[in-house]
Amino acid sequence: MQSSRILPAALLALAALAACHKKPEVAPTPAPAPIDSTAIKQHIADSLAMVAKARADSLARAAAEKAREDSIAAAAAQAKMRAALTAMIHFDFNKSDLRPEDQAILDAKIPILLANPGLTLRIAGNTDERGSTEYNLALGQRRAATAKRYLTDHGVADSRLETVSNGEEKPLCTEQEESCWSQNRRDEFTVTGGDTGMLKGSGN
Repeated sequence: MQSSRILPAALLALAALAACHKKPEVAPTPAPAPIDSTAIKQHIADSLAMVAKARADSLARAAAEKAREDSIAAAAAQAKMRAALTAMIHFDFNKSDLRPEDQAILDAKIPILLANPGLTLRIAGNTDERGSTEYNLALGQRRAATAKRYLTDHGVADSRLETVSNGEEKPLCTEQEESCWSQNRRDEFTVTGGDTGMLKGSGN
């Protein structure tokens, strides 16, 4: 009687044990989503376009900066040439011959004049106040003529250079002392024609 109760219990235990060792059912792996090749191609195209735009912007900025630098350099070169053309020379008391430092100033004018054959200059000779009016007018003329002769000897056409004398009539300084008189003993240079706004340098 007791063994008849044990057998069903053992069978139940075996069934339970078998149920514990049964493999769980595995859910099927979902199929991967289809690849959108159009979207990938568009993403690649957009990336390439962004890179190309960034490069173009960089090149445009570099070109603009170079143009700005070139413009500044050109303006500086023009200012330097104009300053050289109009730079004054000075003379010792009662003299009309050129000093070495004044020859160098004239030398700087020559290549600009030769590169711009249409340019014309007026050379105005000046003196300090000592001496008679007539004497100083003659001295001023000799000083202007000296500068003109130096320029023509170096290839500048005579017809492009006009000379005048101011004598003592247009002083830069009016103090009664040598430091002031030395400023007034000078030749002034003025461009009178042929300046079209853009001078050529000697290397152009």
